[in-house]
Amino acid sequence: MKKTNRVYGILAVGAYMANFNADLSGYPKTTANNDIFGSDKALKYPMKRMWQMQGEKVLYIKSMKCDNDGEIMQPRDLNERYTYLFGPLDEGTPSKEVLANLFSAIDVMNFGATFAEKKQNISITGAVQINQGFNRFQGTNVLSQDILSPFRNSNEKSEGKLASTMGTKIVTDEAHYVYSFSVNPANYDEFIGLVDGFEGYTVEAYEKFKWAARVATTAFNTNSKCGCENELAVFIEMKENCQLFLANLDRYVVVQKKGDKLLYDLSKLEEVLAPHQKDIASIEIYSNPVTVEVNYGGLNCSCHTIY
Repeated sequence: MKKTNRVYGILAVGAYMANFNADLSGYPKTTANNDIFGSDKALKYPMKRMWQMQGEKVLYIKSMKCDNDGEIMQPRDLNERYTYLFGPLDEGTPSKEVLANLFSAIDVMNFGATFAEKKQNISITGAVQINQGFNRFQGTNVLSQDILSPFRNSNEKSEGKLASTMGTKIVTDEAHYVYSFSVNPANYDEFIGLVDGFEGYTVEAYEKFKWAARVATTAFNTNSKCGCENELAVFIEMKENCQLFLANLDRYVVVQKKGDKLLYDLSKLEEVLAPHQKDIASIEIYSNPVTVEVNYGGLNCSCHTIY
């Protein structure tokens, strides 16, 4: 199978009256300096859900089971999830077989895996690495909404209390999370030859990541994620065997309002890439042209609709 070259890029997600990634308190995740950010897991999860709905094997995702009596429903552990997808795993299962099964899962093929079950101790550094995504929009406000439940709190015995339970929904009025990512196919070279027929990270796996990275958040409409959408995706493919290695690219993105549109300014990114055009095979920029404007300056790139 044909392999892809190294790729660097940017993925941006907008959250409108939504909570893209909450902490345990229900508020958007923040640093010690109160900078709002989203974890890589928050971005990966909608991708995994999309792949799963398309019939792909996804290992690292929550799934439920009932106990033997069918009375209690609970999440599967890793061993149970593996068995559900690939069949029984015991202490005599060859590592070569386990590796082959792991790489047949689209999330493992892209993001890697840590698998320590039944005397297996397998660590796969993913070809795709996604960093934390910081909110690059300066005017974000966090809003708290009180919600009245239609049900009585049966645990409340005190008199004078509300007959119905209360809840809280916490959202940002507008936030724009900007992530950096890299794709390094060489991460899987050490497994070539260990698994029959395995040829490393392929263009097919990359294209599945590329598609999900552009649309999965928009497609993932849960209560808290409704209002979150993919707004920008930049894919910078290096030439084969080039020696250019790029650091996190999200720091070069400026997000601001421009009339009734949102402006993603990539002029700083252009300054970084300008001296290295000979090392770059292609630059692709995807955005929603109805709501987003992209200033890419003099970048030699092709522009596409994100959907």
